[in-house]
Amino acid sequence: MKFDSLIVKEHPENRTTTPHVLPIYATSSFDFENIDQGIEIFKNIESGHAYSRYANPTVDTVAAKIAALEAYGLGFEASAVMTSSGMSAISTLLLGTLRSGDKVLSQANLYGGTTELLKSIFGQFGIETVFADLQDRAVVEKALQEDPAIKMLYCETPANPTLACVDIAALSNLAHRYDALCAIDNTFATPVLQQPFAMGVDYIIHSTTKYLNGHGNSIAGVIIGRDHESMRKGVWRAMKLVGTNCSPFEAWLTNNGMKTLSLRMERHCSNALALAQYLEANPAVERVNYPGLSSHPDHTLATSQMRGFGGMLSFELRGGLDAGIACMNRIRFCSLAPTLGDVDTLILHPASSSHLAVPKEVRLQNGITDGLIRVSVGIENVTDIVADLEQAIG
Repeated sequence: MKFDSLIVKEHPENRTTTPHVLPIYATSSFDFENIDQGIEIFKNIESGHAYSRYANPTVDTVAAKIAALEAYGLGFEASAVMTSSGMSAISTLLLGTLRSGDKVLSQANLYGGTTELLKSIFGQFGIETVFADLQDRAVVEKALQEDPAIKMLYCETPANPTLACVDIAALSNLAHRYDALCAIDNTFATPVLQQPFAMGVDYIIHSTTKYLNGHGNSIAGVIIGRDHESMRKGVWRAMKLVGTNCSPFEAWLTNNGMKTLSLRMERHCSNALALAQYLEANPAVERVNYPGLSSHPDHTLATSQMRGFGGMLSFELRGGLDAGIACMNRIRFCSLAPTLGDVDTLILHPASSSHLAVPKEVRLQNGITDGLIRVSVGIENVTDIVADLEQAIG
């Protein structure tokens, strides 16, 4: 080999033992041993890596770990596909499972971005969303019974940002009774606190950007399914062709963050409960939305299907918009940031950010008022969090 060629060519990998931490496979493609192997991989006769948009060892390993967490102790193996964000996970799931003319049945108190995606993007391609009160089983069954075009029931529980909960097992049963799929966004709870597969759902979505990663340094998403064939032929195929794949670096960051997930969720839960109890006792607060409070309308339901109540809460100040804005402007210790699930406490005003594109009348109908403030309670010392909210509320 000539000198110039030596410069260009990859040198043989100098590894003698197995790495303790998952490596980042920062490669766009993979070499075949021979053309026959390449043909078998492209024909799906042999499993293997060809191109990182299709599959990548780092990404695949992290996806498999998340699938194992969601199916832990349930007696079956799930499969997962990681994507470039939580929103791309939702998009990829819908693209891989639905067709023009199909409908989605969902709740009006979804994350604002999800609502806008369903209405503005998928609506223009002939996939309509029907919004209904998913807490009312009679309403859900009536919708499914009267409209056979509904092919998926999609829910969040706890919902963003009101922390309203729906009965996962009941909704799964109703969806399957009328030949529809059931999918759930489990970002708020994580598999540490809630395992929707145990309650019959078909697909689970996460924005891994949030609690699974937990450190605010990665954007990615994941779709987990219990039917391997539908995941391969539907979800994975949509990811591959649309190009919503997760990058190896984002997956690697997610993997590192997940190692402390159980520890973090324990602290998130205890801190959130303490803050919720303080806010509930504060005379300036109209109401507190946290399923761990006995006053929350869904407390009993949440207790039956969750192992803990999570790190998310929201509250409404007496005084509406003016009081809410004033409180936000006085925050000092916590951070004003449009995300959640980080180790530090993050505060958001939904009406001016996450739900800005949602019509006001729809927001108000679902408890997302102008004065509502959402808190992603971190793992700091809870006395510092309470002190900051106390001085900010005034």
